[in-house]
Amino acid sequence: MPSLRERMAENGFESNDDYEFQLRCLLESPTTGIRTLNIEGEGERRKTAFANALARSLSFPCVLYHDFTDRHPPPPDVILPPTRDELGREEPPIDPLDQIVSEACAQSEGDPTILILDQIQAADFRDHIRIHRLVANGYWDVRDGRYFANPNRLLLFLISEEPLYHSLRKESFRVWINRHSERQLVYHPTPFGLGPEAQPLFDALAGLFRALGAAPTPSEFTRILSDLRLHARTTEQLRLSLYGRSEGIDRERLADPSHEELLRRVVEASQALAVIEHIELSGDQRPGGRSEASD
Repeated sequence: MPSLRERMAENGFESNDDYEFQLRCLLESPTTGIRTLNIEGEGERRKTAFANALARSLSFPCVLYHDFTDRHPPPPDVILPPTRDELGREEPPIDPLDQIVSEACAQSEGDPTILILDQIQAADFRDHIRIHRLVANGYWDVRDGRYFANPNRLLLFLISEEPLYHSLRKESFRVWINRHSERQLVYHPTPFGLGPEAQPLFDALAGLFRALGAAPTPSEFTRILSDLRLHARTTEQLRLSLYGRSEGIDRERLADPSHEELLRRVVEASQALAVIEHIELSGDQRPGGRSEASD
């Protein structure tokens, strides 16, 4: 079965960092309220990508999303007609937050449901208090109605660019999302269809990434490797490839002249590998199936 990191990559969030432990803490620890994940970090909308990828990776049949900065949210699936009170006065339409939370509560009665509330720093503080009441007590009030959530089937993801309301923060499990991956993966030639002759190139790349403080993800590394073998012939071209392919590489750091020697080693190792591959290919194609090594 694919790991959580692999499933999240398939759903649009690729990272070398592993969130299996945090997920177990969220899902398997005892609680009396709604399980709530407080997603913090410096990643800006990367936190939104994390939340959506995690929700899809958990295969919950119902995933609902609300952004407090969206002034024109999409219309709900069911549009209720205007209502009037006992005096014949028309009541205002239901607020988008009330609409999405009440729907999440109703859905959780039958299906596992995830509700993502994004950009909470833009919400009215009274809504912070109402969200805390939902997490702690499991219900949401809308006008004269009360909607109850099933705590065994509802997960709440909260995303904010500022610290959450204190009481709400205490009820949540926090996870930090970096702007880019911090965990360095050690890549070897074999998974990329290469032999031991490619190891000098992989070693040169590893040294360069350490100096740059970069940790390319598997797909980023694959594309960088492809550029080296097909296009990059100079250190400047390698710089362009690295910046273009890896989200976590800083442009100013990459341009620092002190990294020129490391860049040159990568280019030379790539060219040496190309020569070896050319010799092997030429040897395999000689008449009679004899290679140059057998002469």
